[in-house]
Amino acid sequence: MDRATQGPVIVASSQGGMDIETVAKEQPEAIITTKVDIHKGVTDEMAHEIASKLGFSEQCVPQAQDTIQKLYKIFMEKDATQIEINPMSETSDHQVLCMDAKLNFDDNADFRQEEVFSWRDVSQEDADEVKAAKSGLNFIKLDGDIGCLVNGAGLAMATMDIIKLNGGQPANFLDVGGGATPEAIKEAFELITSDPKVTAIFVNIFGGIVRCDDIAKGLVNVVDQMNLRLPVVARLQGTNVEAAQKVINDSGLKIFSIDDLQSAAEKSVQFSKVVKMARDIDVGVEFTLGI
Repeated sequence: MDRATQGPVIVASSQGGMDIETVAKEQPEAIITTKVDIHKGVTDEMAHEIASKLGFSEQCVPQAQDTIQKLYKIFMEKDATQIEINPMSETSDHQVLCMDAKLNFDDNADFRQEEVFSWRDVSQEDADEVKAAKSGLNFIKLDGDIGCLVNGAGLAMATMDIIKLNGGQPANFLDVGGGATPEAIKEAFELITSDPKVTAIFVNIFGGIVRCDDIAKGLVNVVDQMNLRLPVVARLQGTNVEAAQKVINDSGLKIFSIDDLQSAAEKSVQFSKVVKMARDIDVGVEFTLGI
């Protein structure tokens, strides 16, 4: 699936067995790129031309053509984002065989591709990411030390960007989506705090359908229940934001409510550095709400 053309594309080369990126760099003329009209699919003429250009013998071109069309059929019917055959070979007795295959599928199609996704071996994946997915959270662990809890993928990426712009390093990508419920917030905090590298937590939530005061109540309950010692910076914007700020301020917990995104990111980075220094010299540190 090609993002530039927003449709399927077949990329082929006679230089089989090699990394396609290397071929594209060193021998760009050896790359055959064919855009596919999803309304027409891979026609006989299109598949025949690709098979011929790949260098199959005349008697094997029909087999190669059929294989190309069947691969496209699988691509469409199984909601694949990529099917890679490397190499597709012609044997000495003139058979066309797919010698190795790699298939990627659209995660958003799991509801209609139950058989395909039943083959998924989660034991090969990050345990925290698997746990998050079961709770409807989009979580990716990173190498930094500032935990991020955000709703919306775009806002999550912007949050990570502004942390880095202020000299910090995000510990994760965590999008709780539109359902920033108390349960989701609790699950998110458990995931974030399970990483021993985390030295501060930045909560950046836009309350549209979900009200900010409900989010604030969930946040306060989680921090209280977990007896969290890490500094938490909360930037809440949207519906009932004033009530949310009151909930946080009245809680007496070490949750720092900051409206401005730049200021919130800057404070998160500063807290992270202080906690890291304290850990390095093995001393405790307490924060007060004097900001």
